[in-house]
Amino acid sequence: MMSVRKTVRFGLACAALATALCWSQWASAAQDRWLTSYDAALTASREQGLPVLTIFTGSDWCPHCRTLEDNVLNTQTFLDWADGRVILLMIDLPQQGITPAVRAERSQVCIKYGVRTFPSALLIAPDGQKLTVQSGYMGQAPTAWVAHFSSHLPAGQAARSSDHVSETASTAGGRVLPSLDQAVENAKTSKRPILLLVSKTGDQTASSRVASLIKDPEFEAFAHDNFVVATVPSTEQGGAQTDQHLEQLLGGVELGPEAVEMIVTDDGQTPLFSQSAAQPPQRLVNGLRRFLTARQTARNYSQRR
Repeated sequence: MMSVRKTVRFGLACAALATALCWSQWASAAQDRWLTSYDAALTASREQGLPVLTIFTGSDWCPHCRTLEDNVLNTQTFLDWADGRVILLMIDLPQQGITPAVRAERSQVCIKYGVRTFPSALLIAPDGQKLTVQSGYMGQAPTAWVAHFSSHLPAGQAARSSDHVSETASTAGGRVLPSLDQAVENAKTSKRPILLLVSKTGDQTASSRVASLIKDPEFEAFAHDNFVVATVPSTEQGGAQTDQHLEQLLGGVELGPEAVEMIVTDDGQTPLFSQSAAQPPQRLVNGLRRFLTARQTARNYSQRR
């Protein structure tokens, strides 16, 4: 008869085995969605009228390729987005496990599209023309990674894809808040930094610029994945204390006409990062990504001391 301790250990082992089997089955099902033949993928693309999303990877030697798979390609967010929008093609060039003929065939696809970096992701039109490419993987969240390719889909698909990205961000709590006070309260609960887009009160051009920015697929996805987002006029109707905090965040500088300032803060009082929002969304995302990386590096260093 088993002791209580052995019974518990046996139960835990069974649970772990069941979890591993479920994950293995789910990962296998995800992999089944990917074609491995360029010609077969292009044929399916022409028949269905969908572009081909091609991933160039080295499964047994490229750590960043594996990270991309784990963080993006095997997530439900990516799989839901891809369903009915793209044909999935995986061009894998491992060091071992494929024949010379297969290696030569796949290498020709790399040469055809000038792929030299692994991983690379390439969107190909049904006629074989390159629509867009993304070289390497910079750690983007699934919604941000998907947003880049969404913006290059044909018009009808792009609209559906944008709706999907927005819905995903909204489901994750990605609502744009209308005041500094609400952002501070939300940040306490979510444990995320606050991203403020501050414009001058009554400035219609600046307001339009803010609206355009928060609708940009890549900026929207990245911001909502990492921040509590709020749009704030430079003179809030929230009382003297709120106005004082906003003035501190702006460093006492009054915004000029059509200006929009992007500010990151934890407490709604102390600015941690700021940048003019009168720049392309991609540049703003890159600046925010560098801020988050430096912030995490500083925290890791502090914890080691």
